[in-house]
Amino acid sequence: MTTLGIIQARMGSSRLPGKVLRKLGGRSVLERVVRAAQQSGVLDTLVVATTIEPADDAVVAECAAIGIPCTRGPVDDVLTRFLGVLDQHESDVVMRFTADCPLLDPHLVALAHRVFTAAGVDYMTTSITRTLPRGLDVEVVRTPVLRAVDALATEHHRTHVTSYIYTHADDFDVIGLTMQPDLSHLRLTLDTEDDWKLIEAIVGHFGDEPISVRELADWLTGRPDLIELNAHVLQKALVQA
Repeated sequence: MTTLGIIQARMGSSRLPGKVLRKLGGRSVLERVVRAAQQSGVLDTLVVATTIEPADDAVVAECAAIGIPCTRGPVDDVLTRFLGVLDQHESDVVMRFTADCPLLDPHLVALAHRVFTAAGVDYMTTSITRTLPRGLDVEVVRTPVLRAVDALATEHHRTHVTSYIYTHADDFDVIGLTMQPDLSHLRLTLDTEDDWKLIEAIVGHFGDEPISVRELADWLTGRPDLIELNAHVLQKALVQA
């Protein structure tokens, strides 16, 4: 089974423009996502899918600098961007990542891949019943299913790539991977300046290598001041761009 990882990345962001190329411990946010995904050991190929916007020339340049393939496509039709990657790279399975999750845990990625492979389903995610911190979720989908969604998905489902699948679960074999303990109160994604303050503090403490979710959660338990930095931030609704 050939597994293709795709990281969606662009400079545009309504709340934190340019976040994917901000520097964390000497590396860009995007490079940290790339390294964590690669260190999972389950990907045969990893590709960044960015946009045709001139601002994303910088993403293309960063991909060249860190030695990762990059393709370009529409800004808001992210599903079409993913399909463009599929047209260039053979795969049986796709793992979807976003470039605003610099604390991605390679061990969680590997675990999700093992469970998906054993289950033999169409799609699996860790966010159907959320117990992981936001920013550490993993999605896995069979390539033929992702291609089939192209003819079905409209509006916000094309922006969110896989949302048509899990909101039409009667039409697909969908399962959720639920992890314990429940750490869903933690917000470890990068979308605002307050998210940045927390993530920068974490990287400042742990250093360059990816951190396991358990080690990170244990440390944050003793730092409620850091958890409070972005506890007030609301995640955008599915229908929001």
